[in-house]
Amino acid sequence: MSTAMTQSFRLIVGISGASGVQYGVRLLEILRHLNLESHLVMTRSAEVTLAHETDLKVSEVRQMATRVYSVTDIGAAISSGSFQTRGMIVAPCSIRSMSEIATGVTGNLLTRAADVTLKERRRLVLMVRETPLHLGHLRSMVALAEMGAVVAPPVPALYARPSTIDQMIDHTLGRLLDLFGIDTGWVRRWGEPTPVVGGDRGD
Repeated sequence: MSTAMTQSFRLIVGISGASGVQYGVRLLEILRHLNLESHLVMTRSAEVTLAHETDLKVSEVRQMATRVYSVTDIGAAISSGSFQTRGMIVAPCSIRSMSEIATGVTGNLLTRAADVTLKERRRLVLMVRETPLHLGHLRSMVALAEMGAVVAPPVPALYARPSTIDQMIDHTLGRLLDLFGIDTGWVRRWGEPTPVVGGDRGD
């Protein structure tokens, strides 16, 4: 990673209340490992999910980010298009958050930041975590795709032959970071030598 990239790369990380909070937490760890700037906003539902799905405290997750914002702080830097970023990943993205973003009727900083990302024509990746999907969900996804968002449910790549959940998470997040031109070095790519899957989780 070049010095210029580490100094100019800012990524907004949104964590909503859907199951799969580990994706957002691990994304923060990866960005820190790569010395890239992360700007975190978590919903209150995400904090509840964190307690159910991990042994982490909210304060520990916040310490992983370069900068943290309250979900109620609509005047935060990431609510303005003049604050330059490379884009935003919402991991995981709940149906409620997805629906707010799809309509443009945003009720908190996470969905406002996503709306700003879209209007500034920056990359917005939504790791929508829900199944099965009804027609209303699918129509919202179509609307988001038409607006330029990338809808990327966390579907495991079994060809990578993951032996642990951690490896599955790292591969999925590696593919999402590919969308921003970031190669973690942990993605097993078809037709290429097999990398060491998964980075240092103690970093």
